[in-house]
Amino acid sequence: MMKAASLTGGANYFEDFKAGDVLRHARGKTIEPLEQVWVTNITMNTADAHFNEHLMTASPWGKRLGFGGVTISMVIGLAAQDTAENALMELGLDKIRLKAPVFHGDTLYAYSEVLETRDADRPDGGVVRFKHYGVNQDDKVVFEGERTVLLKRRSHWADK
Repeated sequence: MMKAASLTGGANYFEDFKAGDVLRHARGKTIEPLEQVWVTNITMNTADAHFNEHLMTASPWGKRLGFGGVTISMVIGLAAQDTAENALMELGLDKIRLKAPVFHGDTLYAYSEVLETRDADRPDGGVVRFKHYGVNQDDKVVFEGERTVLLKRRSHWADK
């Protein structure tokens, strides 16, 4: 029988992160129009900029804008395999900045910087604070935000 720890990465426990580390995450994700419109609708966001193509052709952008909630979710998701696969708990998401518009069809990539590591109030985990960056296919920064995660300690959770 396969142990749960063998299904996750071996280099993303609390002990593996040091302040100043920068990670370039391997995957990119193209934002599909269906994802944008669906999330905009289920969150009851009524801004025409996200789903009214006709109106947006006369805007300064000339096309529909992506919903910031999707941008945030995609960048955090792209970073999660490397930064939160061994998470015990998400502790915070702060200082969110949407730096440039994202359009339907843009492709997002993610980078993460380790800002801080510290002991937690429990022996099996430690706290890591990351700054995540999202860039589009033109390497333009579209998102910045900080995320704090309680991560497993290898000493308590890794397969022996």
